[in-house]
Amino acid sequence: MKQLEQPLGRSLSSRVRHIHHLEETLLNASFHGHNLTLQTKSIQSMVFKLSCDFPGLSLTSATLTNVSQAWAPHAMQFPADLTEGACVTSRPAELRLVCIYFFTADLFQDDRNSYLLNNYVLGAQLDHRPVNNLQKPVNISFWHNRSLEGYTVTCVFWKEGAGNRSWGAWSFEGCHTEQPSPTQVLCHCNHLTYFAVLMQFSGDPVPAELQVPLEYISLVGCSISIVASLFTIVLYAHSRKQSDSTTRIHMNLHGSVLLLNATFLLSSRMALPTEPRPVCTVLAAALHYGLLSSLTWMAIEGFNLYLLLGHVYNVYIRRYLLKLCVLGWGCWVCSPTVHGILVMGYGGLTSLFNLVVLAWALWLLCRLRAREKVLSPWTYRDTVTVLGLTVLLGTTWALAFFSFSVFLLPQLFLFTIFNSLYGFFLFLWFCSQKRRSDAEAKAGMEAVSASQTTH
Repeated sequence: MKQLEQPLGRSLSSRVRHIHHLEETLLNASFHGHNLTLQTKSIQSMVFKLSCDFPGLSLTSATLTNVSQAWAPHAMQFPADLTEGACVTSRPAELRLVCIYFFTADLFQDDRNSYLLNNYVLGAQLDHRPVNNLQKPVNISFWHNRSLEGYTVTCVFWKEGAGNRSWGAWSFEGCHTEQPSPTQVLCHCNHLTYFAVLMQFSGDPVPAELQVPLEYISLVGCSISIVASLFTIVLYAHSRKQSDSTTRIHMNLHGSVLLLNATFLLSSRMALPTEPRPVCTVLAAALHYGLLSSLTWMAIEGFNLYLLLGHVYNVYIRRYLLKLCVLGWGCWVCSPTVHGILVMGYGGLTSLFNLVVLAWALWLLCRLRAREKVLSPWTYRDTVTVLGLTVLLGTTWALAFFSFSVFLLPQLFLFTIFNSLYGFFLFLWFCSQKRRSDAEAKAGMEAVSASQTTH
């Protein structure tokens, strides 16, 4: 037992060998009486001598001796037909049931580094025989010292050889999960192996009947946005001689949104369990990059709008657009943990900054209309400007922070509609701006022509 605790930091193959060695040692151990108990700091093992007239067995941490009080309660209940398969053809004089409790998850890390309840792994083995398809299941109970409400819990077993970078993976096949109380998880499994409970934080649940409409809206909206972004970039390339730095910033935002929508659609259609792992990795990396780039270019739009509205013309920024491109296209984070924090935190800061800029722009617009003594400040042109700035600054992404309680379902549909069509809304803004600039250029030319005619 002591030898097993020492190699936790060693290679993967060393851990596997020591676990199998422990199993063989317990199955072949010599002892008097009907059971044997061995215990270390993080592992407890028990061996029971059984016969074909097995009546069933219940083990709980409350009745076990030498169990640390620091460990959370746990229990295993074996049905009477556990030995039925071994006794069909012959009646062996003795069967051995080995129970091994690991109070650390270090030996059972899968490719996803799944989070286990209490870090407990409870296992059982009957002789050297596989035990599958029991008529009455093995019942395994896990308790926690706090309520598990707000978490999704799933009973799983360790499937050896299923992992790509580990010696196995967690699977839920053959196991059924129940929660008799907020602090208890009850697993019903029809076979013997190592069992645990996966924990995952779950927000407010989305009804299953709404998932298909939301997926359909995302598919249609992202497809429309992809076409709109491509069309906008083509129009810009056709008339780029008349473009300025602001228009070029718009095009970079279109490019990042195009990348985000394209990778989102591909990842939802191609990132399947049957797809090769490199395909999933590339799609995840591209989606990760597209999201960070889109958020960054939204923040750049807000910063550029601040410079324009604030009339900060006396501030010269050398190679302004080049530096913005380095910032907008140079974002990358490798750590998944940092990436999750960054997306939520950075996305929140971007939304907050752009909301402040939008409010400031509206205030300046109201002041301008008041100075001009216009009775109805919200004219058609002003309304289009406000809606365009709202889209341009990506403020609809702030809806992501209202995914709770009664706001959940309205937020899901509004967020999905507005942000899947984000590229299309940017296209409408580009068209309105181009129409306005063409009208102003035409008016300027007419004014010059009229002046020349007068003279």
